[in-house]
Amino acid sequence: MSRSDSLPGALGNTAARMVRLLILAAVLVFIVTPFVFMLTASFMPARDIISMPYRWLPRGLYLQNFLKAIAGYDGRYLFFRSFLNSLVVATSVAVTTVLLASLTGYSLAKFRYRGRNLVFLLIMATMMIPFETIMIPLHMVTIKLKLQNSYAGMVLPFLVSAFGVFMMRQYFITFPDEFLDAARVDGMSEFGIYWKIILPNAGPVIATLFILAFRGQWDTLLWPLLIAQTEKMKTLPLYIVKFTGDINSDEGSQMAVALLASIPMMALFFSLSKYFISGSAVHSSRKG
Repeated sequence: MSRSDSLPGALGNTAARMVRLLILAAVLVFIVTPFVFMLTASFMPARDIISMPYRWLPRGLYLQNFLKAIAGYDGRYLFFRSFLNSLVVATSVAVTTVLLASLTGYSLAKFRYRGRNLVFLLIMATMMIPFETIMIPLHMVTIKLKLQNSYAGMVLPFLVSAFGVFMMRQYFITFPDEFLDAARVDGMSEFGIYWKIILPNAGPVIATLFILAFRGQWDTLLWPLLIAQTEKMKTLPLYIVKFTGDINSDEGSQMAVALLASIPMMALFFSLSKYFISGSAVHSSRKG
């Protein structure tokens, strides 16, 4: 093939690459712009936020927004308690989801027993049921068990997720059986295999599931709204809803409280991102 014949193909590849880059850049701008607005607006007084055209760089650091966000709508500084409640609930759910889903996924992926596929299908079928359809029965159960206004009432219904089981099973299916057989020959128990071999080599999927489970509980509003009966048991989303509806709050303080609520989630993502970004090469360190 001559150089002149290959030139149109090279130009076509370059054009396609440019189109992909432009699309990715547009998606990046679309995703990042709200975060940039939240960050800059949290350091501005309300009059600068609503002025047009919007100044993307604040004139200075207007820290009164953060003081007002922390003090709260009633000046009782309940932000810290709400923050702690969300942290306890989200961390508890994320940890139990990883542990229980990994145990279940390991069983469904590596053990042969009658009804295994049926169990997996039934677990997957629960993903088709919206939470709103079981919310009222769950609420009635928590009332009967006297779990309202407690951490247990907010955590127990979400100890494990069907999606987490699916993720773990699909990952463990690809895990080499040779490692497990060698451990059994050496006399290691099944739980020992799970704890010392399976989990240490499942970093990417564990990090991904932990982040998804944590985020799901960190952002949830409806269930804590039903369970939390006192101000001291309310989670951060409930605090934000009440704060933004208060007559004394303004656009700057609302952006400040939203930024403060976003920090743990962003910190968790960036601290664990290296594990699930490199998920496709999880076994590379064991080769050779």
